[in-house]
Amino acid sequence: MTKAQAAKIERLTRKNDPDATKENILKIATEEFVAAGFSGARVDEIAERTKTSKRMIYYYFGSKEGLYLAVLEQAYTKIRTLESELDLENMPPVQAMAQLIASTFDHDDQNPDFVRLVSIENIHRAEHMKRSVVLSQMNIAIIDIITQILERGYADGSFVRRVDPVDLHMMISAQCFFRVSNRHTFGAIFERDLSSEALKRRHKSLIVDAILAFLRHPSSEMA
Repeated sequence: MTKAQAAKIERLTRKNDPDATKENILKIATEEFVAAGFSGARVDEIAERTKTSKRMIYYYFGSKEGLYLAVLEQAYTKIRTLESELDLENMPPVQAMAQLIASTFDHDDQNPDFVRLVSIENIHRAEHMKRSVVLSQMNIAIIDIITQILERGYADGSFVRRVDPVDLHMMISAQCFFRVSNRHTFGAIFERDLSSEALKRRHKSLIVDAILAFLRHPSSEMA
């Protein structure tokens, strides 16, 4: 195929179904970044696998970093959308908090690529994420959700311990995230298969119970 023929196919592809083209590029790019990290992933490989070209990828995303940020934004959009659709405001505060924790657990367990992407971005000290206004604004939503559940729990006496919503988000994320990010090393050391259904059920119950118990008891912090 000549360059002219390739360019014609590229123009037709972009014109006929640009949304599907972008979605496919994001799908394959996610796989490449998860497998090789930001530094190791190659745009040439993504172009080959999507039957597009570097030029088309840069047309849509601007650069390799732009593509990587789009992958991160899509991954975070998925969990933030999930949280917003839980109808937590119509549940009693204890039930709402338990549901939020359980949903976070299930999301991380079912989306190891998300965990891998976040781990990779931490290796880069969030230098790419800091450039994304979308990510900064998007992630405020989960703090608002937690704040509203806490305030309702304090109002009806369900929760006693006063806690910073960001700290609580960290607690939930840490416990759900760790068992996925470290499942291989943890499993090798302690000879436990963290992907087993029995352990998943037990760990989910442990995490939900631990955080609810934390919220139901006053702080032991020294004045």
